Amino acid sequence: GGGRCGGAGAALRWCITGALCAAFLGLGMSIAVLGPTFPNLAANVGKNVSDIYYIFVGRSLGYLGGSVIGGVLFDCMNASLLLALSMVATTVGLYGIPWCKDSLLLTVLMSVIGGSMGILDTGGNVLVLNTWGAEAGPHMQALHFSFAAGAFLAPILAKMALGGSESEERPVAEKTNHSVLKSVPTASAASATPALQDHLEEDFLWSYVVIGTYLLLVSLFLFVLYSKGSSARDKSKTSLQKGKLAKYHCALIGLLFIFFFFYVGAEVTYGSYVFTYAMVFAEMKESEAAALNSVFWGAFAACRGVAIFGAAFLYPGTMITLSLAASAVSSSALAFFAHFRASLWVGSAVYGASMATVFPSGISWIEQYTLVEGKSASLFVIGAALGEMCIPGVVGYLQGRFHHIPVVMYTAFVSSVMTAVLFPVMYKLATSPHENDLKEVSDSETQKALLSNSRLTEDEEDEDDEEDVREWNEADFEVIEKDDKLKNSLIDTSHKIPGDSPAQVALQPHPDNISGDSPVVAGGSPGKQNRNVDWEKSD
Repeated sequence: GGGRCGGAGAALRWCITGALCAAFLGLGMSIAVLGPTFPNLAANVGKNVSDIYYIFVGRSLGYLGGSVIGGVLFDCMNASLLLALSMVATTVGLYGIPWCKDSLLLTVLMSVIGGSMGILDTGGNVLVLNTWGAEAGPHMQALHFSFAAGAFLAPILAKMALGGSESEERPVAEKTNHSVLKSVPTASAASATPALQDHLEEDFLWSYVVIGTYLLLVSLFLFVLYSKGSSARDKSKTSLQKGKLAKYHCALIGLLFIFFFFYVGAEVTYGSYVFTYAMVFAEMKESEAAALNSVFWGAFAACRGVAIFGAAFLYPGTMITLSLAASAVSSSALAFFAHFRASLWVGSAVYGASMATVFPSGISWIEQYTLVEGKSASLFVIGAALGEMCIPGVVGYLQGRFHHIPVVMYTAFVSSVMTAVLFPVMYKLATSPHENDLKEVSDSETQKALLSNSRLTEDEEDEDDEEDVREWNEADFEVIEKDDKLKNSLIDTSHKIPGDSPAQVALQPHPDNISGDSPVVAGGSPGKQNRNVDWEKSD
């Protein structure tokens, strides 16, 4: 029975991990599908591409709000139920986007999708920690690898959906897309070619419907897990409550917030601007610049896949240290030696690989030293989201002001330096012992000292007892030897005087009576003399 229960528990944990990886695959597709279909969304609401930039702001704000709300709700309700509901909300938003004809409503739907994705990102990380505990490293890496795989698949899916219309109406479509990118009102283009507009709408609709249906199926599986393993959350929460906060818990959470701010901001900034850098500063062709961008993201995704197996053999702190070292070296090469083509290609690949494992390893690392609950995980996600929003915007502004300076490369270098400085500080704070721990250590040392002293005292007492016993034994042997000598002397004396009677022998002067006293004259009866002799012999 115990074996069956243990097997069922292990199967449930693997099912939870599989469902989370499938959910993060859909999360990556939901985020990445917006890029290839952005011109179609603009045409669908009758706006220019430059006029609907606020849908990104709406999604980012929703993501931040979802992270905060998810952090609070995750500590109050079942994790599987919360994640299933968030994925249902994402499905509703994805189903509604293709039929949305109003830009304001489109922004609201994007905010809903962003909020549900923030809940999923926060809850998924904490649920993996709760499910696997100290063994969460490989599963955390698999979770974020699934996200990268989803982001890789979404553009392919969108291209497949839009491929038919591009092949059939390529001349008109190219003209229309060119008009969109040049901020010509798409409504006029759409009215000029209504058949093409309907065809494009139908094609890009399918990419959202396919992703939404996929997420709906995953949410159904999470509902099944909720019905089957409703007590898993309670057990994991109880085990977490037994944990102990680090001495500098708040400082650790705050520093990791800043750490993820710089890390994610640098990752998104380099991935977004390396194409432009290659075209402007390296003077590459468009195909070469696209290949360089693919090298960065390909190394990023491949290293996350390899990290699933590496996390089974390496500690999270070791993986972070190796990643930060590789990031520092590669960003230095990109910042100061990017004018060499080989340095640019190799540096981009190494930089992408070094960025792959930092976020999942950071969450696994902090869980070893302090309690990670929903609110703490939400701060990590918020820091990453703020870095994704702020740093690319600042870099774009500075690059527009200083055209001759490769701001993106220097940003990568500065971010690597910041993360390399922050991690040793966090490690020092994480390993600082509690006052209670110091007291327990001192108490244990005192107990050990008292035990050792008591043992020494007992040993000394045992040694004293053994010496006393030996002295008493020696004294007993000496007394016995003296008694034997006295008996032998009396017997020998009685044998040396054969002519005397026993009574006369008894009347011989004792050696102790040589002080001049006269011997006692026997005047009594022979029986009395015999009794005296018998008494001496008995003595």
